[in-house]
Amino acid sequence: MADYILMPKLGLTMTEGNISNWRKSEGDSVSNGEILFDVETDKLTNEFEATSSGVLRKIIVSEGTVGVLKPIAIVGTVDEDISSLLAQIGGGEEMKAEAESKTEVKIAAEVKSENKGGRIKASPRAKKLAQELNVDLSDVTGTGPQGSVSEKDVTDFAEKSKEAKKKISPAAAVIAEGLNVDIGKIEKDSRIMKEDVYKFKMNDDLLKFAAPQEQRKPMSQMRQVIAKRMSESQQISPTVNYNQRVDTTNMKLLREQLKDTMKVTYTDILVKVLSKVLLEFPLLNSSLDGNEIILRNYASIGVAVALTDGLIVPVVKYANVKGLKDISVDIKNLAAKAKNNELQGDDITGGTFTITNIGMYGMESFTPIINQPQVAILGINTIQDTPMAVDGQVVIKPMMNLSLTADHRVVDGSVAAQFMAKLKGYIENPGLLLL
Repeated sequence: MADYILMPKLGLTMTEGNISNWRKSEGDSVSNGEILFDVETDKLTNEFEATSSGVLRKIIVSEGTVGVLKPIAIVGTVDEDISSLLAQIGGGEEMKAEAESKTEVKIAAEVKSENKGGRIKASPRAKKLAQELNVDLSDVTGTGPQGSVSEKDVTDFAEKSKEAKKKISPAAAVIAEGLNVDIGKIEKDSRIMKEDVYKFKMNDDLLKFAAPQEQRKPMSQMRQVIAKRMSESQQISPTVNYNQRVDTTNMKLLREQLKDTMKVTYTDILVKVLSKVLLEFPLLNSSLDGNEIILRNYASIGVAVALTDGLIVPVVKYANVKGLKDISVDIKNLAAKAKNNELQGDDITGGTFTITNIGMYGMESFTPIINQPQVAILGINTIQDTPMAVDGQVVIKPMMNLSLTADHRVVDGSVAAQFMAKLKGYIENPGLLLL
């Protein structure tokens, strides 16, 4: 029996999904468990499997955003009547053709000429264009079937009329002919001089050489989600930014000491440090729900991962009870799943704080946007060898800027400053993590 395929609800908070790729065409056989289409939702792409077998009779929505549990296709048998199902949704996409054909009534239409008393054949579009350009159709020579006037005839006539009305100096006329310049394209109310011809020719040649092009590209579902959430975050949170410079000498030494046992990144170490410091400053690890602040005795830290089409933040769950090795393994696995589009909903939810590292691109400072409903985010910048004064001597230190953005509704400046000072202390003396 024919039935609808509905947009699946893949999570408790999902309200709509974006169909990005149909794996089947109308008329194809479908088997239970076979992948029918891809649906993008909340930064993830999921494969939808058929829940019944039959023939894909009608694709109602070929692509685009659809609300959950809304019909997107019909599956049934080959000869089954699906008209009643189509009627319930207004005929699907077949309704579009009627609106598109309203402007084309006939190929050509006859009109009377009051000036000459004869009859002139012209297409509806030619008639409309003639009115817009204030062209008398009786003056236009038709080149269409049986002498009918086409759009091109009207356009050519208007251009020639425009050119005939232009005033041009004799020198400019000679130069225009020599340079093969159409004076009808030179926009000038007063007399066209030779300088105008040269300028038009130069600009025309430049335009041809540059060959400028513009392309409109629809935003992907991921990009739309990012745009929406970043805008909402800026509107929701009154933010304050804090920058702290730290000496990474000992952090680099720790990484070097561990390289023969395990390869860790600076991000791995910073997540470990944060998992401890956040519990000492619970307001930075909280979220706001109405007039209530939600405090936690655990730290689940989101680590931003850059993808080709956007950014996604998988979460290292309960990092405060994990060792550096486990944190490193988690981050590597989550990053690989993100780049292979294998993340599940649970991988990107439950974060209490976010860290974003763009130091590898040489960035010295930036102001990251809070990942709602969290109240803070930490940006990691590049490490630079910097001359510093130590005990009256100038020495070179590997310095790094930390960029914190905090929601001032929850986190006051003094609390944020103390947090950054404590973070600096652990980074510059990672041995404190053992205490």
